[in-house]
Amino acid sequence: MNITRLEPAYKNYIWGGTRLNREYNKTSPYDITAESWELSCHDDGLCVIADGAEKGRALKDVIAENPDILGKNGKAFDFFPILIKLIDAADKLSVQVHPDDECALANEKSYGKTEMWYVVDAEEGASLVYGLKKDVTKEEFLDLAKNGGLMDILNFVPVKKGDVFFIRSGMIHAIGKGILIAEIQQNSNLTYRVYDYDRRDKEGSLRPLHTEKAATVADLTRVQDGGFADIKQMSENVRRLSECKYFTVDEIKVDGKYEIKNDDSFVCITAVEGEGEISGLEVKAGTSVFVPCGEKAEITGKMTLVVAYV
Repeated sequence: MNITRLEPAYKNYIWGGTRLNREYNKTSPYDITAESWELSCHDDGLCVIADGAEKGRALKDVIAENPDILGKNGKAFDFFPILIKLIDAADKLSVQVHPDDECALANEKSYGKTEMWYVVDAEEGASLVYGLKKDVTKEEFLDLAKNGGLMDILNFVPVKKGDVFFIRSGMIHAIGKGILIAEIQQNSNLTYRVYDYDRRDKEGSLRPLHTEKAATVADLTRVQDGGFADIKQMSENVRRLSECKYFTVDEIKVDGKYEIKNDDSFVCITAVEGEGEISGLEVKAGTSVFVPCGEKAEITGKMTLVVAYV
């Protein structure tokens, strides 16, 4: 398998917007597009290879036939470890939490979800929810969630372009209105919804909540002051945004030429700004490129790239 661009799967959730098509070169069939799943081997939204001999095939199927594409770090998991999304929050998302692997496997037959957010763009005054601003008991949390008052204990954080947030499993969180995010996460689609502003779905029904389950897995202690992610400046143009057992994520600013090669893992490169080429493939804002383990990606142009690997 050669280096290839990926065609994402699209989601038209009710809080989505129109920016992905208008500004990030997407071809979603929906008038409202909430998410594009840029790198996905999850059955709820498989991405497809866009170039070369494997064009039109699901990435998941090609990897199943050629597991060495993943490298030794990728093959260390019994599932494809990473799911990457671009998220256009034209309206605020629900307040939610995700269980860890142990709880999710025991109760949902699924893996849990740890994730990180890279703010691609944000309207002036935009904010998101990052944990709680005070300690509460499980009983207090359930009462607030069911009878009002939950918003009073949420930790709201103003955001701007380039901000980074690491969301471990168990942390209560919510993306706010007017934010466009690149989300790099565990390969899971398991969410416990805590509060949803009494919104209704397309059929007019209230969207389901999972308050009891959420109370069981949520960290109900006050979020600690300080940074939201352990960012390291690796070089003048490279920031290490996040590291955990499921993914490592770098922001790379390219102005001219740059090379990426990893002999231990596949790499996914998502352009969030600018344009150029990766190994001869045209790349614009919103393009994601899959690099098999051991292949060298030769990058030219002026771009900001979010680069994820294991």
